[in-house]
Amino acid sequence: MSDYRLFGADTSPYSQKVRSFLRYKNIDFDWISRDRGNEEEFQAQAKTPTVPLLISPERPASQDSTAILAALEADHAEPSAVPDDAAASALALILEDYADEWLNKCMFLERWGQKPDRDAAALRVLVQLYGGKRPRAYKKAQTQIGERMADRLPLVGATPENADTLKASWQRFASLLNAHLKEHLYIFGGRPSAADFSLAAQFQQMLMDETPSNWLKENTPFLVAWCENMEDPKPGAPFEDLEKLKSTLAPIFAEELAKTYLPWAKANAASAGRRKDKVSATVADASFEQTTQTYAGAAFDSVRKAVKSCLSNDDLKTFLTETDCVSVFS
Repeated sequence: MSDYRLFGADTSPYSQKVRSFLRYKNIDFDWISRDRGNEEEFQAQAKTPTVPLLISPERPASQDSTAILAALEADHAEPSAVPDDAAASALALILEDYADEWLNKCMFLERWGQKPDRDAAALRVLVQLYGGKRPRAYKKAQTQIGERMADRLPLVGATPENADTLKASWQRFASLLNAHLKEHLYIFGGRPSAADFSLAAQFQQMLMDETPSNWLKENTPFLVAWCENMEDPKPGAPFEDLEKLKSTLAPIFAEELAKTYLPWAKANAASAGRRKDKVSATVADASFEQTTQTYAGAAFDSVRKAVKSCLSNDDLKTFLTETDCVSVFS
């Protein structure tokens, strides 16, 4: 048995995020696919009913993927997943949160918001729960899983009213990222950052679902190849300076994050701070309303604080100013 044990699921982007990071760090770990047979062991360590759950030799058990990556980076410095350029490092934090809190909405909608994909995903979940085998009488349980997950769509803002905004958002982001990855092995150069692990995990999930998978394979071949590489990434070269990344990285922020994620994240954090039940924001020139997400609000507050503390860096301030993002952080 290894010192590190990771309870997860192939259907969980956050599990994939942590698993790939452990592989990148060359850390020996046991992967435990959560199912009915190990539920008692999982519940004994978990504080919430969700995966991942990482059990470490010297730290408390953790289920927050962002906190897990930060702790592993602190304990295992090499190979590094933190860009050397301070401005790039701050941008990686923003992109990680974008993936975890905004792109996840898009993935969730694509998986559970349309029946062909929902049925296939529900069966994958069921097979996982039964230790990799499909139970004989499975159709009723499959339907129940699909319906239960569809009922959760409003909780993350993946409603019919927001569907067009979310679909346009992830497809725009995927196209912009594809153009960037055509020129760079990873987002910040020759090795992956936390942003790579978070973003790839969401797109790896989309590649499991027929509808978004078909679109990605047809329109974003470099992104698809990057997702495959991110299953078990290796450092290829040093990180690059922001100036060398700017021509294709800036459009990602200017044309997508500044118009969707950042206005929503700012409004959601404010709503959470005021303990309001609902949040409303203008996203890509459309009204976007949903239930306030308290955890996402706290996560964004942490990112905003970290980025604000780095605004004395001229390269970062210039980049965020030129991409219409700086007002959220200053």
